[in-house]
Amino acid sequence: MEFITVQNVTFKYDEQRDAIKDKKVLDDISFEIEKGKFVAILGHNGSGKSTIAKHFNAMLVPQQGKVFIDGMDTSDENLTYDIRRRVGLVLQNPDNQLVASIVEEDVAFGPENIGIPPAQIRERVDEALKAVDMYEHRLKAPHKLSGGQKQRVAIAGIIAMKPDCIVLDEPTAMLDPKGRAEVLETIMKLNEDNDITIVLITHYMEEAVLADKVYVMDNGKLLTTGTPREVFSQVELMKKHRLDVPQVTELCHKLRACGVEIDTLPLTEEECTSMLKEVLSK
Repeated sequence: MEFITVQNVTFKYDEQRDAIKDKKVLDDISFEIEKGKFVAILGHNGSGKSTIAKHFNAMLVPQQGKVFIDGMDTSDENLTYDIRRRVGLVLQNPDNQLVASIVEEDVAFGPENIGIPPAQIRERVDEALKAVDMYEHRLKAPHKLSGGQKQRVAIAGIIAMKPDCIVLDEPTAMLDPKGRAEVLETIMKLNEDNDITIVLITHYMEEAVLADKVYVMDNGKLLTTGTPREVFSQVELMKKHRLDVPQVTELCHKLRACGVEIDTLPLTEEECTSMLKEVLSK
């Protein structure tokens, strides 16, 4: 069942935005995202992936075409409130989403603004902080947390709104490897345990490998889509459009070009190690 439907969407920023000017950032793009899935949207800077992310909770609306969230038209202003309750958006810099001086107060901010009764807010805040493994930090000041911890608190703030879908726009771009691992673990847990639809906007191929489905954008269009294995097996296509594939995939692609018999390109280090052992044993 489709949760997000994008139909022939075109969008361009106005001429006041000097960096983008009159260029079509999204150019007649169409795709669907199924409910309960973990999907990744890939693309280099300027490909349109962050712009499409903002269409999913009606922060932006199409200038041509339509975006539907569980059947609701994002261009209908009467539905904006309901859409934003269903779809939470987590931005790249967690400092831009943290508004209170204490962690639990920050997580409570969203539910308070949609009129949830105090007793329910307390329950939601505790549940959300436990879901991202930050409950023990609930009385700390957000500015004293690490980058990964701040991002997990930002995610908790969205969880407390009880959305059906969480869209994360490059949430690990400003984090160190430990912080990235913490956030990815949280995202996967929410998807698997709570059946929350996850849309991860990223330029890290290793993150996209974890998704159920990958959408690759280039120059405002959908370049290719499929499972991670289907997408990353198209090494030449990705390289042609200045996009990367996981390092182990590229390594084995080069080995195959040199005549090494490799049937299926690996996506992870474990797969690569296993495959190379098999090749060497021959």
